[in-house]
Amino acid sequence: MNKIALQLSSVALLFIAACSTTETKEKEEKFPIAQPLVVDTSFSKEYVADIHAMHNVDIRARVKGFIENIYVDEGKPVKAGQLLFAMSNNHYKEELSKSNAMLKNAQAEAKGAELEVKNMQTLLAKKIVSKTELQVAEIKLEAAKARIDEAKANMATAQLNLSLTRISAPFDGIINRIPNKIGSLIDEGTLLTEFSNNKEIFAYFNVSESEYLNMTASNKNAHSNEVELVMANNQLFPGKGKIETVESEIDKETGNVAFRARFYNPNGILKQGSSGKIIIKQALKKAMLIPQKSTFEIQDNIYVFVVDSDNIVHMKRIIPKLRMKNVYVVDSGLNPNEKILLEGIQLVKEGEKILTQLIPSRQAIKSIN
Repeated sequence: MNKIALQLSSVALLFIAACSTTETKEKEEKFPIAQPLVVDTSFSKEYVADIHAMHNVDIRARVKGFIENIYVDEGKPVKAGQLLFAMSNNHYKEELSKSNAMLKNAQAEAKGAELEVKNMQTLLAKKIVSKTELQVAEIKLEAAKARIDEAKANMATAQLNLSLTRISAPFDGIINRIPNKIGSLIDEGTLLTEFSNNKEIFAYFNVSESEYLNMTASNKNAHSNEVELVMANNQLFPGKGKIETVESEIDKETGNVAFRARFYNPNGILKQGSSGKIIIKQALKKAMLIPQKSTFEIQDNIYVFVVDSDNIVHMKRIIPKLRMKNVYVVDSGLNPNEKILLEGIQLVKEGEKILTQLIPSRQAIKSIN
């Protein structure tokens, strides 16, 4: 029995010694630390965008009538001035002929009234007629001239109405859907088709007031910034655009200001009504960067472990300015000379002394990207 007890005691001592050795090794583990990286950098921000063609108009009937002919097809390109639709025009031809006849009649009456005035002037000089009779003749002449002006106006209206039965493209573009076909009776104002020029497109997006001010402060030429566009299929549009205009007012309800960027779209990939996301790159001067993996959250607050000159660990709250890929840009709570624990934040606690290994700041950030 004594021999067995002695053996058990030996095993227990070996186990305790092994545990003690393991604990010592754990305490001797070196934890990587580094100072925040202060560097000039940039970051990207996405904004939902509404896309509009540079020119997009409704083609509507200006006069009532039947669609006599359609010279284009849906989705096809057309040139400026190309004939699109023809409306029945017999009625408008008759109106033009009638107004032309009325003009000729008024001109004939005016000539007769002019002759009568000349005749009255001759007779008045011979004291055959009174001055009042001459005045009556002159009034008739003025009335005849007024009828000429009226007839000319009617003729111009008739000519305009006749011309409106032929509808041409106002600019180069693409025809959209044509809802009414040949033979359809169309009222004035009826939509015939929509027409777009997609060679260039406008992307409209909204930016918060604070972001707008930050953009302006970080880049004096913010309005000429190049931007990129992510299309609805999450693919990057092949070509960069430029911010052209910013609206003059902040929307009181949303607190946003609207931007407009222009993109060249020579292949017509983007259409009127497309959607996407604008990507804006903004410069950051002297940004203080730390790895996200070296932070932890407690009740929605973000903390890091700071290691002092005696290698004592202290918990410190930081306030991030923004979150980039795998890193935080620190706004406050940390200074560039402090050293933070990069890894092993689950293995240490407040006030504990640890062994450390200093890692260059740039290497610490580069290793996580």
